[in-house]
Amino acid sequence: MRTRTLRAWSWVHTWSSLVSTLFLLMLCITGLPLVFAHEIDEVLLHQDWAPAAAEGPRLSLDQVLDTALARQPGHAPMFMSFDEDRPVVNVTSRASDAPAGAYAFQPIDQTSGDPAPLVAGHPVMEFLLQLHTDMFLGLPGMLFLGVMGLMLTAAVVSGVVLYAPFMRRLPFGTVRASRAARTRWLDYHNLLGVVTAAWVLVVGLTGVVNTLAVPIIAHWKDNALSGLTAAYDAPVALGERSSLDAAVDRARQALPGMTLQFVAFPGSDYSTDHHYAVFFHGDTPVTRHLITPALIDARTGQLAAVAPMPWYVKTLSLSQPLHFGDYGGLSLKILWAVLDAAAIVILGSGLYLWFARRRRAA
Repeated sequence: MRTRTLRAWSWVHTWSSLVSTLFLLMLCITGLPLVFAHEIDEVLLHQDWAPAAAEGPRLSLDQVLDTALARQPGHAPMFMSFDEDRPVVNVTSRASDAPAGAYAFQPIDQTSGDPAPLVAGHPVMEFLLQLHTDMFLGLPGMLFLGVMGLMLTAAVVSGVVLYAPFMRRLPFGTVRASRAARTRWLDYHNLLGVVTAAWVLVVGLTGVVNTLAVPIIAHWKDNALSGLTAAYDAPVALGERSSLDAAVDRARQALPGMTLQFVAFPGSDYSTDHHYAVFFHGDTPVTRHLITPALIDARTGQLAAVAPMPWYVKTLSLSQPLHFGDYGGLSLKILWAVLDAAAIVILGSGLYLWFARRRRAA
């Protein structure tokens, strides 16, 4: 490799790293406990709750919805979701004059209609997740972290390119332990960087995809669902809607063998103004993250369409769990944590090497 080319790659590696390192350190440090978020929440938030009548009959979805709306007068339903390990239906609603993002969330015991305890993450874990996701800045924060993810990609690729001529002089994995501290840390930095390069690229690029969640969903709604609304002249008023139970049953017939995940009501972010969007997922480690909606005409209760998600929404759905190693159980999470710790060492040693070189140059 020519000296000029090598200097260009070195410049890319240095500045893409410096621009993003502090933010990447924050992401790695907050990401480490988030890998085990489910396990940590189970330990910190263990709840002894039992349904009123575990073996008794269940309320219909229409009854649950009526119960929830009776407790929130003036609200319109937005979403209905279902707990996997307890007979609880969660109803999300909002008032017509509520500010953006202001919702009421009600977990309801499906055996009695009584309120059920809210299952939420521990406040510390919720804080870390919000910091990791958007730094409490909303969409601008997400997009900024996406740019930092692209800087990380440039740093990794340029680092691998720079390590190639280095490998020709020394055997792979060499750490010159008898040399000065800066040389030892350079060897550790290079070794860990090359060993973890593929993982860092996977986590970095899935993180970039995750930061685009809001525009991806907006694009899907504006394009994939727009054709379904052409025949309608006005939104379906709450009192004119057909039975929710009948809509879910019709959707089950259209997607047999799949598991009900949630319902998006007309006017919500995941539906149109005219349809119930009934979402299902598969039952394998991969397909459980891929959702398919059946759209039911909210006035007639008839199936309007089964709308498989386009490739960009599927990419988002698969990126979210892969980013935190949530595919292979605890063993994959442990591997993710070890690699995350290695990434912290790489970032820290990179800062040390830059400051050490600056001191030596001065």
